[in-house]
Amino acid sequence: MTRIGLRLVLLIAIGATIGCDRVTKYVAATTLSEASSRSFLADTLRLEYVENTGAFLGLGANWPLRVRTAVFGVGNGLLLIAVAVVAMRSRWRRWSLVGVAIFVAGSASNLVDRITYGTVIDFMNVGIGPLRTGIFNVADMAIMLGAGIFVLDGYRSGRRAPPTASVD
Repeated sequence: MTRIGLRLVLLIAIGATIGCDRVTKYVAATTLSEASSRSFLADTLRLEYVENTGAFLGLGANWPLRVRTAVFGVGNGLLLIAVAVVAMRSRWRRWSLVGVAIFVAGSASNLVDRITYGTVIDFMNVGIGPLRTGIFNVADMAIMLGAGIFVLDGYRSGRRAPPTASVD
């Protein structure tokens, strides 16, 4: 794949991730915010509107506002910039770059919510019986997917000498 092709793939991954997250949060806010929880597939999927002031699974939701702003706003923003700069300057494999792009896009979309509204909209919960996830959103799924792609590609590259790709 050429550098231009790789850049196009990365831009599409970023745009699709942010676009899907923004649209689903809008739909959740307009259809679920005033409704009770909805259940689908024999209660495997629940849709429930929550405004999360904390991080993953509500971590830090009870911290003082200044601490939450510093850690989840400023700290997260600086971390995302650092990850993006390292990814652009490094000669990581294509799949690692795609994973990082999806991770950064999901994180950035949640960061926009946090900066704009002070909360992040979460609305999905999956599980079987009492075994359930916390409430999450599309950006959270993108963060986990991106991290998973990055880790798996790193594991694969450790087993053989990989060709490298760069987006510069």
